[in-house]
Amino acid sequence: MTEHDNEREQAMAELTLLLLYLASWEEEPFRGAPTIHRAWKNHRFEILDALVEEGLLISTHRSKSVDFTAGGLARARALQGKYVGP
Repeated sequence: MTEHDNEREQAMAELTLLLLYLASWEEEPFRGAPTIHRAWKNHRFEILDALVEEGLLISTHRSKSVDFTAGGLARARALQGKYVGP
């Protein structure tokens, strides 16, 4: 894999995380539990799997959505500043 390919893959992962964040919603899984950010799995599964492996998202194979970890939320907010602005 070339350096250009690596940069492209990194950009795709960053933009996927950002798009998931921008399309996410907050949900209280049950009364009294902290709210979570959730988004539909509507992106390339290999990228979603890589984001799960990085600890940015939580996912199960049966679920149609992903949950953001605290680190994933922080990274997505930073990417929002990078690509979209404050």
